[in-house]
Amino acid sequence: MTETLTLWRPTGPNELALVEASGWRRWPPRLPDQPIFYPVLNEDYAIRIARDWNVPASGAGFVTRFEVDAAFAARYPVRQAGGDTILELWVPAEELDEFNDHIVGVIEVVREFR
Repeated sequence: MTETLTLWRPTGPNELALVEASGWRRWPPRLPDQPIFYPVLNEDYAIRIARDWNVPASGAGFVTRFEVDAAFAARYPVRQAGGDTILELWVPAEELDEFNDHIVGVIEVVREFR
């Protein structure tokens, strides 16, 4: 059995539609102005981003949860983007396909804000 790391990703409706189109198994490629894919390490931080940023920007915000192979994820640095609980995993955009290959199971929507 593979040891996994639970990650969360706050997302808007456009990105979520692309995740759904993948069968809930892959994150879409980053846009040219998005050099980093950054899932977060705790649900509370993801909730704050989805509610406070995604809703005003696009009318809806979603919190997703997914598992990734922990040994693979260890190659990416954990970045503290503010307070003690504001932690992100920084994955370079050019490595997102390989990262997606190490997702275990499906990407789930666990919260929705409008």
